[in-house]
Amino acid sequence: MELDRRLLLAHCTAHALLMAAGLLVVVPLALNGSAFKGRCALFSTGYWRTDHHRGEPTEPSVDISHLVVQQWGPPAACQFATFVGIFTVLYGAAQGWSTLMSSFLTVLLSLCVLFLSGGASFTLSLGLASWCDTVTDGNTRPYSCAESQAVPFYLDVDTTSFYTDLTLAQASLWFVTALWLVQAVLSFLRLYHSHSQHISGPCLPREKELLLAYTPSDGSPTPPHPPATPTIFV
Repeated sequence: MELDRRLLLAHCTAHALLMAAGLLVVVPLALNGSAFKGRCALFSTGYWRTDHHRGEPTEPSVDISHLVVQQWGPPAACQFATFVGIFTVLYGAAQGWSTLMSSFLTVLLSLCVLFLSGGASFTLSLGLASWCDTVTDGNTRPYSCAESQAVPFYLDVDTTSFYTDLTLAQASLWFVTALWLVQAVLSFLRLYHSHSQHISGPCLPREKELLLAYTPSDGSPTPPHPPATPTIFV
């Protein structure tokens, strides 16, 4: 019983952490999607172009560099991570109130979502690295990807917080993947413990009856009865 309580407490803690981490995935991605007007920055390609801007006749001309996006990233790249985050929040909320599935189904579901979450984490990390390579022009610009938030891209989207949003979602999604791994291990332990109790439970009363029949109150085995001596009448 003590092991059951510890496993149950660990499960409840994992569910609460899954909800919190899932929200930290969904909210930054939603904010980034709103700032980019529904476009996905992951795996976007582009280049920097410098235009010669001539002002008033009395003012010197200036060169303005702006980012040209050749192709925005596929929406599925952002939607994949958002789906994993939303499912994690809903699952954590449902399992936090009651156990809706058997232990076996919980193990299977945890393993499936573990692989999905791992794939979404890799997709988000690679997509962010590709976008950072674009905005820093292959690390040839005098600023890093984090510092590029303060650089004007001259695009029709808001890029002042893209790095903060995407890195927060990235870290949270990797944390969600680790939590799904913990969830799978805990579910397997609960299934194994429940199966062990189910097998050993019916055998205990029978073993107790055999022990009581074999061992009397003084703790020594019951001696066998001597064979009866035959009687001969003459």
